[in-house]
Amino acid sequence: MASLKDMRVRIASTKATQKITKAMQMVAASKLRRAQMAAEAARPYAEKMDAVISNIASAAAGSSTAPKLLGGTGADRVHLLLVCTGERGLSGAFNSSIVRLARERALALMNEGKEVKFFCVGRKGYEQLRRQFEKQIIEHVDLRAVRQLGFVNAEGIAKQVIARFEAGEFDVCTLFYSRFKSVIAQLPTAQQIIPLELEERPANAGPIAPYEYEPEEDEILSRLLPRNVAVQVFRALLENNASFYGAQMTAMDNATRNAGEMIRKQTLVYNRTRQAMITKELIEIISGAEAV
Repeated sequence: MASLKDMRVRIASTKATQKITKAMQMVAASKLRRAQMAAEAARPYAEKMDAVISNIASAAAGSSTAPKLLGGTGADRVHLLLVCTGERGLSGAFNSSIVRLARERALALMNEGKEVKFFCVGRKGYEQLRRQFEKQIIEHVDLRAVRQLGFVNAEGIAKQVIARFEAGEFDVCTLFYSRFKSVIAQLPTAQQIIPLELEERPANAGPIAPYEYEPEEDEILSRLLPRNVAVQVFRALLENNASFYGAQMTAMDNATRNAGEMIRKQTLVYNRTRQAMITKELIEIISGAEAV
């Protein structure tokens, strides 16, 4: 059995850990609001961008001059998985859930005879994926030095992805991130961004209003499609940022509660042990006095 001194040290260390987890919870809570607002503000723009491109692309569908970002390479052999995760841990299952979804997609594609490559954004995803797919990781972007995410960060990633696509390094690119739903719910999401997947119109949606474009649809798409890739990556980064702070806030709250429960149990054991030792000493004193 541990001595009373060991128990006091254990209780003190648990209290110190509880102070740290409580502080981290408060920091995550303070940053969550701003990150949530940024993620929610980016959603309408990204969704409207999808709608506009889908409308233009429907008019250019089947055209031999359509951009490759829309029509693809005509093959489905090489897949690039763009996996966006956090730079730090202590956030529960936030990072591992995104990696798990990407890993499952990769294994399914490999079982179909496809070639899979990884483009990792974020240190935690890279560290987990390289254990199994180290030779298939072709790029890793570290954003630890970025204090506040901006569109320029997403644009740089998008340019690298598009450059590799134009060089013929892959045929399909799928973006993986965690969509923020609430503080306790983040949804791992997979979204194909190259070639662009067009939403199917419902049968009862009615006819599409005719539009005339100036310049031509193909020229408009050649400018909009690269920007759309950057917009979708930016949206994923913002969603991830909000999801990370939500997951970290929940994880640190649970850790604080668990530390409190541990302190309660350790204090109870300490008090019982101390009482038993005092009782033992009293019995020894009384027994000695009676013997005299």
